[in-house]
Amino acid sequence: MTDGRSTRWESHRHARRAELVEATLVAIRRHGPLVGMDEVAAVAGTSKTVLYRHFADKSQLYLAVCARVADTLLGQLRSVLRPDADPRDTVAAGIDVYLHLIESDPQVYRFVVRHASLDRPLDADPVGGLIQLIGDQVARVIEPRLRTAGFDPAAALPWGHGLIGMVRAAADPWLDGRVSLSRADLTTNLTRLVWDGLCPVINTSIDHTASEAR
Repeated sequence: MTDGRSTRWESHRHARRAELVEATLVAIRRHGPLVGMDEVAAVAGTSKTVLYRHFADKSQLYLAVCARVADTLLGQLRSVLRPDADPRDTVAAGIDVYLHLIESDPQVYRFVVRHASLDRPLDADPVGGLIQLIGDQVARVIEPRLRTAGFDPAAALPWGHGLIGMVRAAADPWLDGRVSLSRADLTTNLTRLVWDGLCPVINTSIDHTASEAR
């Protein structure tokens, strides 16, 4: 039999952790990616003692922030990466969602991808895990189109991960101001690069399949 008091405490604990993560996001935006626990506590209107009651150290708080950002980004990507949508528009929309996160929340992005000044080494890289999830999501959109075109669907996974890797690599210098393009222009250029690479392969496969049918 479940103890009602235990259930209520667990619910309260989850809610309080979520509030502290939101306060951490505010502190990161205010103080930058090297934000300290004192600054987080001040934004949360509490003490470091309370923070450490919910998060053992800054590394654990970092992981909670990463999970929060991952949920947001994956939710936005799933809303635009639809197998039934126009493929070129889908590619452009996915790239724009990723770049929008960076443009709208640059300090949080830096905090997540650079994970500086943590208390201890992490057992696993949450950013790498997120990139893998996004790559898998893109692959699920690409695979049926490759299959329809008569192309080996096994290529979908490396293509999906390669696409995300390219966008991430291009986004870093853009975030640092070394690329003088607007988000819309960068999205257009990356989409052109991706589409000019994918489209000929898919179209060639379609033409080849149609030729064999004749």
